Amino acid sequence: MTTTFQLGGELAVSRIGYGTMRLAPQEAGFDTSVFHVWRAPADRQAAVAILRRAVESGVNLIDTADAYALGETEELIADALAPYRDDIVVATKVGAVHPTPTEWLPLGHPAYLRQQAELCLRRLRLDHIDLLQLHRIDPAYPLEDQVGALRQLVDAGKARHIGLSEVSVDQIRAAADIVPIASVQNLYNLTHRAAEDVVEYTAARAIAFLPWFPVAAGAHAAATGALAEIAAELGATPVQVSLAWLLHRSPTMLPIPGTASLSHLDENIAAARIRLSDNQFERLSAITAGVSA
Repeated sequence: MTTTFQLGGELAVSRIGYGTMRLAPQEAGFDTSVFHVWRAPADRQAAVAILRRAVESGVNLIDTADAYALGETEELIADALAPYRDDIVVATKVGAVHPTPTEWLPLGHPAYLRQQAELCLRRLRLDHIDLLQLHRIDPAYPLEDQVGALRQLVDAGKARHIGLSEVSVDQIRAAADIVPIASVQNLYNLTHRAAEDVVEYTAARAIAFLPWFPVAAGAHAAATGALAEIAAELGATPVQVSLAWLLHRSPTMLPIPGTASLSHLDENIAAARIRLSDNQFERLSAITAGVSA
């Protein structure tokens, strides 16, 4: 199993990246089942330290979005990493608005998408975005208009590669008729496998698959059971084994676990060194046998 992947066929990225959503704290007094990601962390120096540690530890794929902390997370990335090393790949997203801590709404007006990309460039202090992703497809606008706006940014040299998030195979096909699709970012982990067909489709076409929420909690992660048993066999943690399962699942899988903890960051990165046997992989896969695709 390789530890790097050629994103878009040309950008060598670490197969475990770093997702910045969890840098922003949950807001007090709101629904805790929703990721708020509303304000930048109070301890900005700690967030900068996390980002720098990730890069120093070999992570060179940093994923964010214009809606995370209303753009402040992109500013944190720039504070931590600009001027960027040549091998750092920054992925960001446009196409979702976050007007309150608990509201996440698609907004795909083509002019809005192009404007947000310009703001991303300013906040990140970049002259182009390596991977610009459509955060959500907005049903209020034709798909070809939304993806067409991103194609305009590629043609203008402001975006290098285009990705999609929370999409079906049919939507990937339709978008790829307009611009090459380098990545897909859908919810996927040991216990959430509704995107199995997308995982298979992207693997067959060398399209990166970035599973968001790559480590699930629940009964499968208890002190007993297959995950705990295999973790003990490997001298690893359940989180590391969950990430190793993703890496084993598809050669184009690029988990982007997020954390605000240096120790958890180190734990996540170390998962890239774990090798599952075929038997261990099958036992883990059976945890949620029968989950629909």
